[in-house]
Amino acid sequence: MIDFHSHFLPGIDDGADSVSVSLAMLDAWRVQGISTIAATPHFYATRNDPVRFLSDRADAYEQLKCVFDNTVYPDVRTWPDIRLGAEVHFFDGISRYDGLHELCLEGTDLLLLEMPFRTWTSRMVDEVGLISASTGIKPVAAHIERYLDQPRSLVKAFLDLDICFQSNAEFFLSGATSRKALKMLKRGTITFLGSDAHNMDGRPVNLGPAVEVIKRSLGRSFVEDLTRRQYETINDYVSVAI
Repeated sequence: MIDFHSHFLPGIDDGADSVSVSLAMLDAWRVQGISTIAATPHFYATRNDPVRFLSDRADAYEQLKCVFDNTVYPDVRTWPDIRLGAEVHFFDGISRYDGLHELCLEGTDLLLLEMPFRTWTSRMVDEVGLISASTGIKPVAAHIERYLDQPRSLVKAFLDLDICFQSNAEFFLSGATSRKALKMLKRGTITFLGSDAHNMDGRPVNLGPAVEVIKRSLGRSFVEDLTRRQYETINDYVSVAI
């Protein structure tokens, strides 16, 4: 299983604030049987630029690499694979932004996109559609469950876009939303899952428990097929630039 949404790189955003927290999170993913982690620190175009962001991300990752290379931890060789990316907050003009390809999941044209939490307009939805139409990038809408209270017509138009949708583990773990989450997953609306983990306490690594909920409800074969489809989607959007 792939965790497509996480904030475990140390000191780059509001996620892990130290290498030790990052390592504890990685070990939690290992224990939960998660095979691949997308490291997706927040990117806000109004606060940062791609060059500086990528430099900060590389520095944060290098801190972890020093531990991996020295193999200080006995389980380091069984930790999940890490793919660098970003969680890009929507902004006006995003479909024309020059640095967008550099913010995709490394080696792919998949972009984790966080939509605004304020009330949407049809123009916002249209611009998300323009990203793939004009750039070749495939947006992956982060934590889709957080937007379901937007105006119904806009939610429908958004779900009808030719993009992918990611859901957080909490959507499946909450008794109030689990049934809806499973329904959206079963009908194929949701492609990617993520913990959106930021630390080990308030916003912990919890994708493993969510996968267990899915397995109990939809079966082991469904989970295996979902994982296969996730990797196929990534392979389908391998960047031509690599």
